[in-house]
Order: sequence, then structure tokens, then C-alpha cells
Amino acid sequence: MNQLKKSNFEKFPSIEVKGHKCIEGWESITDKITALNNHYPGKKFLVVVECYPGVYVNEIATAIQQYIPAAKVYDVSQAMKPGDEIEKMVYPFVTDDPVFGYMAPLNLGDFFDAKKVRSLQDEIKNTVNGPAFPAGRQISIILGLGASIICPAPDFLFYADMPRWEIQLRFRQNTISNIGAQNPQSEFSYLYKRSFFVDWRVCDRHKKRIMNDWDFVLDTTIPDTPKLISGTAIREAWEEAISRPFRTVPFFDPGPWGGQWLKEVCDLDRDTQNFAWGFDCVPEENSLLFSFDGILFESPAINLVFAKPEKLLGMKVFDAFGTEFPIRFDFLDTMEGGNLSLQVHPLREYIKEKFGMPYTQDESYYIMDAKDDAYVYLGLKEKVVPEKMVHQLEEAQENGDDFNAEEFVQKWHVKKHDHILIPAGTVHCSGADTVVLEISATPYIFTFKLWDWGRMGLDGKPRPISIEHGKEVIQWNRTANWTKENIINRIGKVNEGDGWLEEKTGLDPSSFIETRRHWFSKKVVHHTNGVFAVLNLIKGREAIVESPSGSFEPFVIHYAETFIVPAAVGEYSIRPYGESEGAECATIKAFVRTENLIDYRIN
Repeated sequence: MNQLKKSNFEKFPSIEVKGHKCIEGWESITDKITALNNHYPGKKFLVVVECYPGVYVNEIATAIQQYIPAAKVYDVSQAMKPGDEIEKMVYPFVTDDPVFGYMAPLNLGDFFDAKKVRSLQDEIKNTVNGPAFPAGRQISIILGLGASIICPAPDFLFYADMPRWEIQLRFRQNTISNIGAQNPQSEFSYLYKRSFFVDWRVCDRHKKRIMNDWDFVLDTTIPDTPKLISGTAIREAWEEAISRPFRTVPFFDPGPWGGQWLKEVCDLDRDTQNFAWGFDCVPEENSLLFSFDGILFESPAINLVFAKPEKLLGMKVFDAFGTEFPIRFDFLDTMEGGNLSLQVHPLREYIKEKFGMPYTQDESYYIMDAKDDAYVYLGLKEKVVPEKMVHQLEEAQENGDDFNAEEFVQKWHVKKHDHILIPAGTVHCSGADTVVLEISATPYIFTFKLWDWGRMGLDGKPRPISIEHGKEVIQWNRTANWTKENIINRIGKVNEGDGWLEEKTGLDPSSFIETRRHWFSKKVVHHTNGVFAVLNLIKGREAIVESPSGSFEPFVIHYAETFIVPAAVGEYSIRPYGESEGAECATIKAFVRTENLIDYRIN
């Protein structure tokens, strides 16, 4: 189970940015606002602090009132539509389904009441006659989600950002609500679903419109520990990121089937019951850490996709997917745990029609580790009767009966370094005592659970089952013979050289994702060919990524770490490093096939 003598997994990878300062603490940040005011001409001074959902707006307001007591603070939430009107507006996209909704085409301005907006704008305009700031002018701070809509032309625009993983943690703590709602006590499943289908879509559209205008950016991820950098600094940080390989900040989460492998390999809290998931490359939810003279500034990784899509993704991928990062890597740890839920992913036509997503979750299981008796459920038994299987699934769900999965679904023995391909529509799940590196397309929420082995979630409640959706997309012809022939270890040699071997390992021909495995004891050369790549060190204690032209600093990676190579990097090499020097290492690499790409763009 444990390949490492001692974990060297880097849990807080960062990118160094030179030539800029990061200000820490509310007193210093408000001093900066005061200094800007003192050097700004005019009779009044307008500062907008735009916020992403999940930001503790009250924390910012309290700090301003404490350190700039003469400032007038306007909370823009007062200009939003009434909560019941907003709920009616978002309902068609949230729906009554316990898990799934429809991607909302709404804009942030749709949440505001036009009359209230005009009234608030008039109030802000008239504050010139209010109490003067000591410097001789009135300072007005327009604060909150949508503040830049209320005041579109401020003297300075601050943006308070928030990574989606932290937002989820705050949902679990019942400390934040959805846009325009006062619902912090709602079920996590609703808060997350509303955010996934509505709030984040709306606010990402708004963010993309204004991010080039940011004068300053706030990191308030850690409560009462704010950090501030300039807009110029964040833009140079993005330029630095796309010029070199980098890692996002991983996060880990327990689950009802979780295992013990991630604790050891990634050096996690041994007192936690288990860790089911390890997310090391999901830019929609992960963060980037930028280091400014040793001070770490956290920023959502998706901002890099929004700001630099051509250089990060490559033009062909950008043309097809827009500002979407279409590949994700994550770990599924069932070592000393249980089976995942029996599940299936929607076909492309189904996910587009029902949920408004342009592409689906074709995926694969790369087996990082496994006990001798490890297995996966994959595909159906020969001569399976669809009506009988669906009936028994429904009976199990409705009456609490047991579902005999092995009567209908084929089990396959798996071992370390096997690669199992799972095109959408294939019934599957990983069994106990395995560690899977899941390589998949990005729309990860769209898993139709068919059976969860009669267990409860960690919250003591049944996890939602989606038989009605699942039965519509199961490909009943994917039985044992087809599965063996088409999606288990479809591995073939591509190329080899001095000290290295390249193999093609998948994915399914219908997927847009290609995967390549490299075994190497010496330097092996890679090239992006104008398309980003995601890699993981699947064997070896550590390796080093280098630029033959010296365009980026050598980048050390460790066992099980995932990293992104932007399209703009071009040529790079990987070789064993440190204690692994001279030993055999291996990477798995995923990239987008650019031949005959269908237009997946989300408008």
C-alpha cells in the first residue's frame, strides 16, 4: 500500500511572483484605501468592493467601519429583488430534482430591482453633501455581490474572491446563503445545487466581464486574515502560471466508502475517519497559491482559465470549449473502505437536453494501487434483462430491499497500473481496496447513482439515487464480452527511446480525451503541440520537469502529484530526480484530441 518511506506530497504548492507586494490584515488594507483617497483629486471618492458568492461581506463592512469610521458604506444587497421573486426566477434552473438542475443563462443584473438600483445610485450620488472625510472629501464604499453594477465607474474597483471549495465548506458550516436568499440553514445539497446551476454560472459571467478592470484583489479565504494585491500583480501572476508547469492546491474529503491510502501517501490527518476523494486537478474548485515575498495569496484556479484561455488551453481547445477546463484528475480511495455507488454517466445528447451541458463525463480508472483481491464492477452480464434489472433497482430503492449487483453487473479483477476505460452509458463502480486515479471530462456532478449498497451518507441520511435518469442512458449492449474487448487495458506501444517507453492507454474513441503513459529511467521529451496536458507521477518518489530552453525554472514533482502543463509551454522534459535518479518512474498524461473536435462551447 505505501510506496513511500515518508510522504513528500506537497499539499500547498505555490507559484512565486516577483516584483509585487502583498498587504496583510484589515488595518493595513484600509490604510491603503485611505492613502488612495488622500492622493486622489475630486470632491468625492468612490470605491467598489465587488464580491464573489461566499465572501463574508459583514467581515469587510466591520473592518471598514472600524478603521475608516468616516467612510459611508453601502450594502448593495438592499437593491436586490425580494427573496421570493428571486426564488421564482431561479426555480426553472434549480428544479425539484434532489441533485440535478439546468444551467442557468441568467446574468447578475437579473437579481436586482431596477427601481431600488436607481434609488441607491441617487443616494450614493448625493453623499457629496454628507460628512466629509478628514482629507476633505467624502469617501463612499459600495460593497457586496453586484456592487460594480450599482456603481459601474468607481475611482477604484476591488474584487473579493472566493474558491468554490471554501464556499462548500461554508455551506456545511451554515454560515452563507445563496444569491438573494437568507437560507444558510438549508440542506447542503440544495445550497450546492443552486450554486452549481445558478449562482456560480451567473457570477462567473460577471467576473469575466470585469476582471480586466480590477484595481485590487482581496483574498478573504481565511476569516479575519485578509490579503490584498494589485490588479497588476494578479495579472502578472497569471502570466507566470501559463509560462510553466504548475499544480493547483489539492483538497480531500471523507465519504461513506472512503479509505486509508490518501492519509499515508498525502500525509493527511490520521484522526479523520477516512478520505474518499482527493481533488488535485479540478480548476473549477481548486485554488492557486501565489507567493509574493513569501506571503501566500489564494486565488480560484478557474480565474486563470478565464483570463488566459488561449495560452493555457491552446487555441484549438479554446475554440471548442471556450473558457472551460475540460479535463479533471482526482483520487478515489477505497483502500480498507467499501464499494463506490453503482453508477452510470449520461450520454452527450441526454446531458445537453436535460441539463444544458454541452459535453458529458467520459472517464477512466487508472489503478494506482490495489490489494490482491481488488475488483471493479464494469459493464453488464451477458443476456441481462433490462426490465428485470431496473425493476430490482426500483424495489431496492423503494422498499429497502437488497440489490444483487453481481447478478447483473460484471466484476473484473484489477491490479496496480491497470487502466479501465468508462465511456458514458457504461454501468460501473470501483470496488473496495483499490485506489483509482480518475481521469475524466469535467462535468463531475452528473453521476446517476443506481445503487448505494443500502448504506447511509456521512450525515446519516440516504444518498440520492437517480434510477429514473440512469435507466434512460444505460447502454445495455455493453456486456462482458464487449467490455473485455473494448475498455479494459487497451494499451499499446507508441514510441520508445533510450531509457523510456511511451504507451497509448485510452480513452474510448468516442471521447475527446487521449491518455499516454511513459515509463522512464532517463530523460523523456514531451511537447504540448499547442494543447495543454495534465500529468500525474504514477511511479517513482520524485521527478523533475525541465525546459530545454530554460524558459521556466526546473519543477520538481512527487509521487501521486498531478500537474498542468499549459499549451504555451511547448517542449519540456521529465526525468527521475533525487532518490529516484536512475530508477524507473512513470507518468500518465491526458490531453484533448484536436482532430474533429465538436463545438462544446458554453455561451
